[in-house]
Amino acid sequence: MGLLDSLEGMAASAMTNSGSDQAKVAGGLMQALQEHPEGVQAILNGFQNNGMAGHVEQWASGALQTATPEQVQTGLGGTGLIEATAEKAGVSPQVAQTILASVMPMVISHFAPNGQAPEQSQFSGLAGQLLQKFL
Repeated sequence: MGLLDSLEGMAASAMTNSGSDQAKVAGGLMQALQEHPEGVQAILNGFQNNGMAGHVEQWASGALQTATPEQVQTGLGGTGLIEATAEKAGVSPQVAQTILASVMPMVISHFAPNGQAPEQSQFSGLAGQLLQKFL
């Protein structure tokens, strides 16, 4: 099963409200990124600007090591993505932050290979198609 299949599965579970918190957070993140003006670039900028560029480089290269919730807070703090993801997923920001620690490497590996984010319009189309299948 490929990465996109995994994300589709998580989003499907999230959209049917029958999935785990991990599925809900993955779906919430896709929605939050689609609505965020910078999209995936907000994640890259957040981690790079907060001294965590090495994590992004590893994830972008396919080294899918998880982060810690503290690293997610450091990398995404101030972007609004943790809060937006939690709201869309129907979980607390703390739960979202914990789950994002395992989801973030997959998202970066898939949507920002080689550390380059797609244009927001490209991501929106992909995320929209992914989520539209399950609405």
